[in-house]
Amino acid sequence: MSTPPFPANTDLNSDSALVSCEWLGQHLAHPDLVILDATFFLPRQQRSAHEEYNRQHIKNAQFFDIDDIADRANPLPHTLPRAAQFGRQVGQLGIDNHTWIIVYDRNHFFASARVWWMFRVFGHDKIKILDGGLTRWKQLSFPLTDVRIKLFPKVFEAVFHPELFADLKQMRRIQQQGGRQILDSRSADSFDGRRPLHEPDLQPGHIPGSFNIPYQHLYREEDHRLRPVEDLQQLFSFAGVDDSKPFVATCGSGVSAAVLLLALYQMGIHEVPLFDGSWAEWGRRRDLLIEQGNE
Repeated sequence: MSTPPFPANTDLNSDSALVSCEWLGQHLAHPDLVILDATFFLPRQQRSAHEEYNRQHIKNAQFFDIDDIADRANPLPHTLPRAAQFGRQVGQLGIDNHTWIIVYDRNHFFASARVWWMFRVFGHDKIKILDGGLTRWKQLSFPLTDVRIKLFPKVFEAVFHPELFADLKQMRRIQQQGGRQILDSRSADSFDGRRPLHEPDLQPGHIPGSFNIPYQHLYREEDHRLRPVEDLQQLFSFAGVDDSKPFVATCGSGVSAAVLLLALYQMGIHEVPLFDGSWAEWGRRRDLLIEQGNE
């Protein structure tokens, strides 16, 4: 007997980019669903996402490594791969163009939002982020496992959508000519240039004219769920941005900027590009303008 498709009124068909842990707990075994653990930690956090996945993850979850599904010929970290590479690697995870995907992490949307953005860049909108991630899942005492399964490979046809992507040339033009408000999701001390940097060729500071909205302000500490839309709108307003004008998002290396895209998406603002190289690229260029302090 074939498994029935998801009903038309399911949470998957809502306008939200998020899906609740309660919903996923009821649909774990559905064969049309692939779950991705996209946990990623910065080097300074001294934690291994892959090892933590091996020890404990949501049942049937596949590990999505943003450092592996990336342009590994690029000296910058985890930059977006070509469409053909992306399609080949996600196909190995049992995903095709009809697959519904739920992505989560254990680090405050840090990389689950990045993976959500990556699929949308390559034309796949059938993806939701688990609201609260593994932290919320554990709070609700839902089951975890250390068993890894391998899904049958499928064919995923990736089609690049440039409206969701910004490169250095585009960012330089935006900074010089305006046209988009530049949002930076790094912590205030990184944005202001006060945090010590351990890479000698990387300058401290931020892109001139950008607005700082640290991604850590976008989720609730008590359950790690994204803040309600009204709170997000207030945060953006306090930062001085105008949500009637277009945006572009940046961060340290193109990961946490996607949390800004998630917040904007929940606010009804969907086509926002992400500067993939982010400060890892801009901050190494001596020919580009840099600001320091909260100017």
